[in-house]
Amino acid sequence: MASKFTELAIDCADPAGLARFWCAVLGYEVRDEDEADGVVIIGSPTVPEGKDRPGPIPPMLTFARVPEAKSIKNRLHLDLNPTDADQAEEVHRLLGLGARHADVGQTGEESWVCLADPEGNEFCVLASRCP
Repeated sequence: MASKFTELAIDCADPAGLARFWCAVLGYEVRDEDEADGVVIIGSPTVPEGKDRPGPIPPMLTFARVPEAKSIKNRLHLDLNPTDADQAEEVHRLLGLGARHADVGQTGEESWVCLADPEGNEFCVLASRCP
């Protein structure tokens, strides 16, 4: 018996804005939006959902409005693999979408590039590791 990783919840100040950013980054689409509750869920447009679906599935991201701002380095972050560009081209694209470089103590010898989304959540763009 096992569980599947199907969703990642992200606290934020602007769920709709952060969802737009991550939709552009991942090629996802908005699956559900509840303005009253301040929750937006995004997911892959090409993968059917379902508890009984065998194999891995791309996880959905849920953005939930919270009153407090991010204040420390993430304890959990996403690692991204460019699908149709090299690392430098993908970093350039993501910076154009609103990401910014993030310093989490890198030495400069890393094979990844650490960025932050518009609300400061760190993520990495990998150079060569692919699933």
